[in-house]
This record gives sequence, structure tokens and C-alpha cells, in this order.
Amino acid sequence: MPAAHAVKTSGKTVIPAEKVYLKRGAGAYRRASLALFLSGFSTFSLLYCVQPLLPVFSQEFSVSPAESSLSLSLSTGFLAVAIVCAAALSEGLGRCSLMSISLVGAALLTIATAFAPDWHLLLVIRALQGLVLGGVPAVAMAYLAEEIDPRGLGATMGLYVGGTAFGGMSGRVLTGVLAEYFSWRPALFIIGAIGLAAAIGFIALLPPSRNFVRRPGFDPRFHAKAWFGHLANPALPFLFAIAFLAMGSFVTIYNYAGFRLVAPPYGLNQTELGLIFTVYLFGIGASSIGGLIGDRIGHFRVLLFGLALTASGCALTLFAPLPSIILGIIVLTTGFFMSHSIASGLVGKLARGTKGHASSLYMLAYYVGSSLMGSAGGWFFAVEGWAAVVIFTLAMLALAFISACVARHLAKGKE
Repeated sequence: MPAAHAVKTSGKTVIPAEKVYLKRGAGAYRRASLALFLSGFSTFSLLYCVQPLLPVFSQEFSVSPAESSLSLSLSTGFLAVAIVCAAALSEGLGRCSLMSISLVGAALLTIATAFAPDWHLLLVIRALQGLVLGGVPAVAMAYLAEEIDPRGLGATMGLYVGGTAFGGMSGRVLTGVLAEYFSWRPALFIIGAIGLAAAIGFIALLPPSRNFVRRPGFDPRFHAKAWFGHLANPALPFLFAIAFLAMGSFVTIYNYAGFRLVAPPYGLNQTELGLIFTVYLFGIGASSIGGLIGDRIGHFRVLLFGLALTASGCALTLFAPLPSIILGIIVLTTGFFMSHSIASGLVGKLARGTKGHASSLYMLAYYVGSSLMGSAGGWFFAVEGWAAVVIFTLAMLALAFISACVARHLAKGKE
């Protein structure tokens, strides 16, 4: 079937009546899947590579655990703001172009971080990195929702989220191991170089958009109408709330588990701490499997199960034995990535038009949750220790579960 193209008539852009989707088995489908996997890998390895270094930053720069978490929270906070702008920018610049620029820029900034002479400049670079990375997550979700056959969107979105899981694991594990044998500066330099290679692979593989129509110029009224339209959709705000709460819980556990495990009685070194992040492999499998199962038995059923699994993992970390803590992190990671892949796919399904704007609101909530709740967890850890961190995260997950129940009721028959 020939690709549909937008044409201009009397100076106006006409949206093609017939959409041509990428279907499983086609070469373009495989290239798109691999390219989006690489984009997820690069984004999350660059974003979270500093997480195992938080105890190192705390010692080297003489800052508190909560202050050291700013090296991550500032990135996610600025990324949250940038995502909203990126959705609007991509309407004129194009999905593929914006993602390519963002990935290359973020990789170069990670390399620059390795040369930061002091704490404050390091934070400035990390904040800039968050701004640059904003051009990837929401736009990637919009690209998938626009270009992939809706009947297989859950599986493809799961593969993309699997890429984010693999990137998050690789960034954390490699950084921890490299920092142990060299130092944190060479570690960040190498992670940046790997991210740059992944960006080049993404640019080479990604098929051009076929169902996206570029909007020249910038029309604030159009974008405002699109965002408020999605907020008026009964079910979508509850999915945005799930993104905020689930991601806030996940990042809080990962941020402060390192401080707990490098201290007595565990005394893990950077390599051992980094290797714990290999549990992200469970997230890769869970996101793909969750998407496939959701396509068959219903996405909200899998979402509720994933959130319950996440809460169970949090609770398991309360026990003192190290195997119990690691098992808890495995269960938490499995449940979180299952929930995230389903919730992000539901946004694409339930959004009425302008899917890039809907995805941007989801990712805005996702990263604001990471930034605000990830830093707030440091206060609980400093005041009352690990038990307070777990209670804090379980409260957020309970609210997320309630939000999923409400969204399911409001979207009945539409998922």
C-alpha cells in the first residue's frame, strides 16, 4: 500500500485521509522498533547514570544525601518542563528531527559532566541535560501511537519501555563498575560516548513519519486547546496521576537504597551496588510481556496487577536480610515497568487526536513525580530511616491504585 502524504492546497496543509501503519513483520517495523529501543536505552542510561554515584557525590563534594540527589532530580525536573515544550516544538520541527537532536545533545552534555570542576557547575550541566532530553520521551510515545498499527501498539510500547529499562540498568551498572575501578569522571565520559553511539544508530534506523503532518510556525492557541482538551478527557488525568505517583515511588526507592546498602551492616562497594541494578532485566521482560498480555486480556487488569506488584516489592525491602532487599527491588522493578508500559500505551489509545500533547502531559507528570518525590524521600530517610521511605512510597502507590480503578471505570469500553 502506498504511503499517504500531506499535500498543500491554497496554502493550507491537508491531513491525509488514509493512514499507513507499520505492521509487525515488515522491515520498516523492525527498524522502527530497534530505533525506538535505542532511543529509550540512550535516554535512560544518560539520565540515570548518576544514581549509583549519589553516595560518591555526597562524600566528594561534602553534601547531604538529599542534596546529592539534586544531580538526578534537577535533570528530571527540567526534563519535565521541557517535555511540554517539546510536544509543541515537534509539531513544527517534526518527531524524528527533534528526537535526533535531543539524543546527540544529551550525550555530549554527559561527556561535559565528566569535566565539571565543582558541584554547582555539575548541577547546571545536569539541568541542561534534562532540558535537552525533553525532546525524546513524549515524542517517542507519540511517534509510536501515530505510526504503529493500533492492534499491536501495546507490544511495541512495551518494547520501547523495555529499552528504557535496559538503558536505566546499563547506565547504573556500568557507571558503578567503572567508578569503582577508575573514578566517577571516566565513568561518565564512557557513558556519554555510548549514548552518542546509540544516538547515531537511532538516526540511521528510524523510518520517517508517515501519519504525522507538520504544522509550520507556532500557534499558542492550538497547543493550549490540545492540552486542555486532554485534561478534560475524563480518564486521562487519572493516568497522569499514576505516572506521577508510580514513578515517584520507584525513584525514591532507588535513590536511597544505595545509601542504605553502602552503610553497615551491608557495606557494599560501588561495583556491588551497581550490579544490583541488573534487576532492571526483569523490567525489560515485564514491560514487553505486560504489553502483550494487556492487548489480550485488557490493559487495566494488567495495570492494577502491576501496581500491586510494585507495592509488594516496596514492602519486601523492609526486611533486613540482603536477599530480601534484592528480591524486593526485583519485584518492585517488575511491577513498575509493567505498570508504566500499560499506562503509557493507554494514553495513546484514549487520547482524542494530538497524541503528542497527551503523551507530553503523561511524561510531565512522570518526571515531576521523579523530581519532587525523589528528593522528598531524602527527608524521610534522614529523619526516620528506611521504614519511613517505604511508608512514603506505599502511600503513593495506594493513591496510584485508586487512580487506576477510577480511570478504568471512566474509560470502560474504550481501552
